[in-house]
Amino acid sequence: MSATTTSVKAAVGLRFIDIGVNLTDPVFRGRYRGRRKHDDDFAHMLGRSKRAGVMSMIITGGSLSESKVALNLAKEHNLYATVGCHPTRSTEFDKDPARYFRALDELVGANLSGPGRAVAIGECGLDYDRTHFASAAIQQKAFRSQLALAKKYHLPLFLHSRAAHSDFVRILREEGFGGDGGQAVGGRGGVVHSFTGSAEDAADYVKMGFHVSINGCSLKTEENLVAVKSIDLRRIMFETDAPWCSMTSTHASRKHVDSLPADLRELFLPPAVRAEAFVPGRPVKGRNEPSVIGAVAWVAYKDREGDPSRFDEFVEQGWRNTIELFGLRELVSRCTSATADADTSRVIQ
Repeated sequence: MSATTTSVKAAVGLRFIDIGVNLTDPVFRGRYRGRRKHDDDFAHMLGRSKRAGVMSMIITGGSLSESKVALNLAKEHNLYATVGCHPTRSTEFDKDPARYFRALDELVGANLSGPGRAVAIGECGLDYDRTHFASAAIQQKAFRSQLALAKKYHLPLFLHSRAAHSDFVRILREEGFGGDGGQAVGGRGGVVHSFTGSAEDAADYVKMGFHVSINGCSLKTEENLVAVKSIDLRRIMFETDAPWCSMTSTHASRKHVDSLPADLRELFLPPAVRAEAFVPGRPVKGRNEPSVIGAVAWVAYKDREGDPSRFDEFVEQGWRNTIELFGLRELVSRCTSATADADTSRVIQ
């Protein structure tokens, strides 16, 4: 199959779930650091994502208040959300831990079913690159508390780890998540999102029963590409972390981005304009969007395989992994693409 044939199929048949997107960010409403730069283009952004094959998204909850907004957006647009507290916001948790935990607990419990439901606990974990926001000790306490919620509700974890791998895996193991994703203690695995670690880190996560998700930040350097290439395909997922983690011309990913067929580039990376010169219907430069997820998958695939005829299989593996972990079986019946009847037990060798 030629690259052209593959890209045509992709335009009508590839399907993605962006497992980590920050749709609560005001930039999608035209506001940047408190200043309005252009009209609200949220609907346009969703439209571009749909044309690029994004069948659904999981909106990240980074704090109690943000999780509430994420759930409301998810219900409004028939998407999904996470509920939790990002490690850099752990000081919010620490002001009154019992009260904050109870509020998170109640929010999860009230949103376990139906459209717009909570499908994971998080974003939680450790970030030692930004301890000026919250000390390591405070982050660790908030992390352990959220692991308790994952056990209670048998939900996957949406995990964050930066410069903290040793403590991160130690705490997971101490809390019963050292194997099979914590099934023995009520856990249901999870995913380490926005992965930027080493191949050894990825192997640790997979061995513990977790998935690994990649975005533009996962593809910045040649070392990043080596680590991403090592991820077991049965455990890989794709995301954008939009509006963050764009792929830029200085990243190692550029060599593969440049090889995108023209029709796929139009879908995944349509021409953008500066916020100050906003044009309705056009993306905004410097603001990542869910439609870019296809380009993320393309880079990871090209670095691993290099044969365009199998890109659709690579993408489909990520889809199946996501459906299984987060329990999104309703999406299978909702989608009518040519790949809808794919064998869910198939794994790319």
